Amino acid sequence: MAQSQLQALNTNPITADRRSALYSLISYQIDKRHHVSVKPEQFCCSHPGSILSISLPFPSFSFSFLTCFALLSLSLIPQLLLTQVAATCKDMLELPVFARFASPVPFNLPVLAVTGLEQRKPKLGRKNMGWITVTIGIVCLFTLLWSVNGIGVNWGTQTSHPLPPDTVVRMLRENGIQKVKLFDADYGILKALGKTGIEVMVGIPNDMLASVGGSMKAADKWVAKNVSEHISSNNVNIRYVAVGNEPFLETYNGSYLHITLPALSNIQSALIKAGIGSQVKVTVPLNADVYASSNTYPSGGDFRTDIFDPMLKIVKFLNDSNSPFTVNIYPFISLYTDSNFPVEYAFFDGNATPLNDGGTLYYNMFDANLDTLAHALQKNGFGNLPIIVGEIGWPTDGDRNANIEYARRFNQGFMSHISGGKGTPMRPVPIDAYLFSLIDEDEKSIDPGNFERHWGIFYFDGQVKYPLNLGTTNSGALIPAKGVQYLEKKWCVMKLSAPLDDPQVAQSVSYACGRADCTSLGYGTSCGNLDARGNISYAFNSYFQKNNQLEEACKFPNVSVITKTDPTPTVGNCKFPIMIQPYYESAGRRFGCGQMPFPLVSVLLLLLAVVQL
Repeated sequence: MAQSQLQALNTNPITADRRSALYSLISYQIDKRHHVSVKPEQFCCSHPGSILSISLPFPSFSFSFLTCFALLSLSLIPQLLLTQVAATCKDMLELPVFARFASPVPFNLPVLAVTGLEQRKPKLGRKNMGWITVTIGIVCLFTLLWSVNGIGVNWGTQTSHPLPPDTVVRMLRENGIQKVKLFDADYGILKALGKTGIEVMVGIPNDMLASVGGSMKAADKWVAKNVSEHISSNNVNIRYVAVGNEPFLETYNGSYLHITLPALSNIQSALIKAGIGSQVKVTVPLNADVYASSNTYPSGGDFRTDIFDPMLKIVKFLNDSNSPFTVNIYPFISLYTDSNFPVEYAFFDGNATPLNDGGTLYYNMFDANLDTLAHALQKNGFGNLPIIVGEIGWPTDGDRNANIEYARRFNQGFMSHISGGKGTPMRPVPIDAYLFSLIDEDEKSIDPGNFERHWGIFYFDGQVKYPLNLGTTNSGALIPAKGVQYLEKKWCVMKLSAPLDDPQVAQSVSYACGRADCTSLGYGTSCGNLDARGNISYAFNSYFQKNNQLEEACKFPNVSVITKTDPTPTVGNCKFPIMIQPYYESAGRRFGCGQMPFPLVSVLLLLLAVVQL
């Protein structure tokens, strides 16, 4: 930036009330492969009568969106306003969002300041293909709809009746979701994600760690089949391989402690050998229990003493391979396991009494938790290691604190919290995160709690649970799955003539709930207000629907009957759902529900400016 311009920035301050209308910041998504950095002053090249022209690399696999609203046309901008804009740029350079741009720029990102209405246009030869020149009136309103890298979702498949992958992918695209995290490498799902541009993190389940960690040949084979093939033959935008899922949970008693790093190393070597090591990076999604604080404050953060050495080796490996640290953070679990946990501290409304860590105030658990990890990394010499929030969310049923209102409040609060790109006190950079989860999963283990089957922002059938603005749709609302096919409208309920004290009732309910899903029954749940007959009918119907409404699935001895009258209560959130039609996947890779009695299945670009190609 010229010396005269610097002087102008220093001598023309802008008042606070005008600053609110003069944000001059362009949000863009950086291709993680190149760790693109850019000097902030490149975005503030201005002088009276000028317009701002920015050339950005825009390949299909990066830069999901760019948002800039022109407040005023060039002809309406007076001399005084231009001076104030210059002062605004000065303030912009101090925003935390620019803290991430510290390393050299690996390729040119030129900014051209042009006087008057003339503009230098880049030649559109082969060398310039994939570049977009955005010409913008110099006064812009910065609207960062979500973090620089966008909000992602976890797509789990532990469900008896999965939606067809094409249906889910269409739902992802219509909702503007550009990143998805998987827990395996399901062929049908990856095929459906092909040619969509959606960024994918594929997963290696924990029970495969010993195989790929103990054999380089097995790692090569896994990468060839589940990564290379999909990238080359179907153009799937695979960017990460999640090696295991929370393998260091204390409940695993060290089962994966010594095999995770070898698996991580072998998969990384296999990716490099396949020629995709710069495009696809490895990571290990870890639970937040791998670190703790010695003094209850974030500044006391360090890795758990019993896994300190293995953790340090993994962190060093991630750092050396330019891979991110992935952590799953769940304020809900803290509320679930600790009756004394302050409820307001789980949310982002700012109503909680802040935690004062040596003058740094934390108003919510998420920031405090993430900064505990940031301190742990910094304390061990890895303060610049990128962090991905692999899972964060709130369930809607199965516990008194798992409900629609709390889930909406938490997830919307989180989206608003990260939308400014300011990050946390220790990490003042945009947060890369994946909501947990996309769709409810009725076959997840309920060992942690009945809420485990209700994390989705959509129900099992892809229908919207509650209003949630991800900042990725024009309407600001979620868009449900389309073309979903349901079974016939009929239910299995308790016979009116059957007495409650019939000895067959208790046995039948136990049988049905053990083989279906009764997690919406109980204190504080969506169907917790049903009477005894309602509870029994719910259990019967859950088993009946899960088994595709087979008549045999509603033959509980003398106590059940099939009805076409919907037993759903007229008041409250309780629902007696109708199951969707079973989906059969080809090539025998996964079975649909069929007649099995107990099925076993598991960028936004918005510019109010001139865009020239």
